[in-house]
Amino acid sequence: MPEAQRQRVANELGFSETVFVDDAGRAEMRIFTPVSELPFAGHPCVGTAWLLRRDRAPVHVLRPPAGEVRVRYDEGERVWIAARPDWAPEFDYIRLDSPADVDALTEPPGDSGMAYCWAWEDEAAGSVRSRGLYPAEGIEEDEATGAAALGLSGALGRALEIRQGRGSRLSARPLGDGFVEVGGLTRLAEERDFAV
Repeated sequence: MPEAQRQRVANELGFSETVFVDDAGRAEMRIFTPVSELPFAGHPCVGTAWLLRRDRAPVHVLRPPAGEVRVRYDEGERVWIAARPDWAPEFDYIRLDSPADVDALTEPPGDSGMAYCWAWEDEAAGSVRSRGLYPAEGIEEDEATGAAALGLSGALGRALEIRQGRGSRLSARPLGDGFVEVGGLTRLAEERDFAV
């Protein structure tokens, strides 16, 4: 995909993020929202690692602009990536009183354009309910925000099981070396051809 066309294509597709793999062998990739390029995003990295393993070969490192993202595969479809929390976009982490308050949101609280809203479902167990509302990036709601899950786990300094959007499940845990790991199951929803 020519570089000059990437932002237009990402906007036209309208996904939360669109990934362009520049070199599959080296796992060099670029990530675009409908309105801008991101140096790092968690779930696009998880999905890209899953797809490269499915279509080519497993990778141990992905290379988005932010830096080298470590990759780990479990048996089955579970994929993990490890990155630095400061590579994530500048989310407003907004803690609400209950999962019901998270579910009731119709727009980001206040004037936030990048709101990652969350509440404990079970604090002792590390269980969280979240939603990602990012109008500043042209995203009404993101079904799974790995970078925000990574940031929240790093900020809280503990492992989390996060239920986001309509049914996404994300697991995140600090690794102790400045990196946080996030992962989950990946499934192919559809394939389509796109002409430029």
